[in-house]
Amino acid sequence: QVQLVESGGGLVQAGGSLRLSCAASGRTFSSYAMGWFRQAPGKEREFVAAISTIGTGTYYSDSVKGRFTISRDNAKNTMYLQMNSLIPEDTAVYYCAAVLTTGYNPNWYYTNAGSYDYWGQGTQVTVSS
Repeated sequence: QVQLVESGGGLVQAGGSLRLSCAASGRTFSSYAMGWFRQAPGKEREFVAAISTIGTGTYYSDSVKGRFTISRDNAKNTMYLQMNSLIPEDTAVYYCAAVLTTGYNPNWYYTNAGSYDYWGQGTQVTVSS
């Protein structure tokens, strides 16, 4: 079992930056692949970014590639999402997610919400124009 708590959301003007954090409980954080997803009002939850267990693999949606950076600090049981050049279309509730992972996995494993077993409660990000 792992519990996830997001923080760092808020209101920012277009062009600004925010850094989201996801703190995980438990002693085996480094065994979990981690991901960020978001859901805007009236829309389905969508993949944003993911990172492999030791951080050697990172994955991004086309909509955030080049603007967002995912990272993790396994010593602190924490994952981060640095969001730069924010646009109003980034407005959503952002969720972090975790899945116990071993061995090699294809890219779709990390980008598919159905792969993840544990979810945080979400943090609101609002980008004003």
